[in-house]
Amino acid sequence: MSDQFKHITVLLNEAVDSLVQNPNGIYVDCTFGRGGHSALILDRLGPQGRLIAIDKDPEAIAFAHQRFADEPRFSIEHGSFAELEQFIEARGLVGQIDGVLMDLGVSSPQIDDPKRGFSFQHDGPLDMRMNTAQGQSAAEWVNSATEKEIADVLFTYGEERFGRRMAAAIVREREQTPITTTARLSSIIAEANPKWEKGKNPATRAFQGIRIHINRELEDVERVLDQSLEVLAVGGRLAVISFHSLEDRIVKRFIRTYVKGDEHLPPGIPVTQDMLNQRLKAIGKAIKAGKEEVGDNPRSRSAVMRVAEKLK
Repeated sequence: MSDQFKHITVLLNEAVDSLVQNPNGIYVDCTFGRGGHSALILDRLGPQGRLIAIDKDPEAIAFAHQRFADEPRFSIEHGSFAELEQFIEARGLVGQIDGVLMDLGVSSPQIDDPKRGFSFQHDGPLDMRMNTAQGQSAAEWVNSATEKEIADVLFTYGEERFGRRMAAAIVREREQTPITTTARLSSIIAEANPKWEKGKNPATRAFQGIRIHINRELEDVERVLDQSLEVLAVGGRLAVISFHSLEDRIVKRFIRTYVKGDEHLPPGIPVTQDMLNQRLKAIGKAIKAGKEEVGDNPRSRSAVMRVAEKLK
């Protein structure tokens, strides 16, 4: 990996400290990225420990094979973490996983490399796919979606209040010439944004919304959370690092639901703890990056980690 696109792992020690309770256990890093969390997990594991990693990005898979070529405790799957249960079931390990880690952020090499098409700051082909081998690119979607579909994505996933204006501008401009580069899309969106926020690029929210839509990020998070509960062993831990409110809301709701257990029991019956069918226990409060980490890596400022332990 080029020094130009190095990735700084967020909440590295906090995540691994929370996750690894059994050094000879089996762990899953659902978002390998560039292996920061995976490397520290392996450092904490004993000779019998195992780590299974997952990543959509072909570049991450190639990097993993290179970095951990001589590590027998490590293996990696190329695919979405929404396939977690499938990958674990193929190994006969459902209900035996000691920890599942998810770092939901986009890795720095993806953001910083112009050819990946994620960045509104550097010109490149408008792609945005984490798995470049499948699915519709951002350019294909932007040039074919209806104005309403674009507006809905910008508002729902980007939380962009000027989504309708931006969508109208995109449709108007693509009729002249197809939109194929990040610079052109960023310029169209910026011109349609009547209120620029201080210190924030006017295309930030719109690009986030398109990226989330193209990669089905929120749908995949909901799917993998349900699957994590099935693959974890009793006492196993789930640690999830989110980077925006949409993700964190899903994670928070999921943990709260299984911490509370069944709410709809017949009235008038004395309820004991075991009758609630509580399947998770929250471990501590939400953890955020400290001042020192934010100073070293500004991208960590929005990170929130939530940890839970499987009860049954």
